[in-house]
Parts: sequence; C-alpha cells; structure tokens
Amino acid sequence: MKLSARNQFKGKIINIEDGAVNGIVTIETPGGDALVATISMDSIKSLGLEVGKEAIAVVKATSVMVGVDD
Repeated sequence: MKLSARNQFKGKIINIEDGAVNGIVTIETPGGDALVATISMDSIKSLGLEVGKEAIAVVKATSVMVGVDD
C-alpha cells in the first residue's frame, strides 16, 4: 500500500465500539500509545477489523491545534 500520508502508525486493534452508523476503533502502537478513530460501520466490516488484528492508523491533516488551560 502506497499513500501520500507520511504519518502511518502500525499497531494492534485493542477495542472497537460499535455504533448505529459509526464505530470507534482504538489501535495501540508497539510503544504503548493509543490512536482512536471514528469510522463507518461499513468500513469496519469491509476491512474485517477485529480486536487483536494488526492495522495501520494513517493520519493526514492540514493542521494540528494545541491548547492549554488558562
């Protein structure tokens, strides 16, 4: 798979929360970080996503905001 997105994080699916239309997928990287994505239930099913399966989180963003409390 070749993508233009440079931020690709391999890991293992540790949780999937099913919803009516969308689901929340959590991927844990080898370093222990968790990445969470909301994707359609159709995508979860068509990709065959399951807890314990290896997956790649791909991040493509034009900006990232950072904030702190006052």
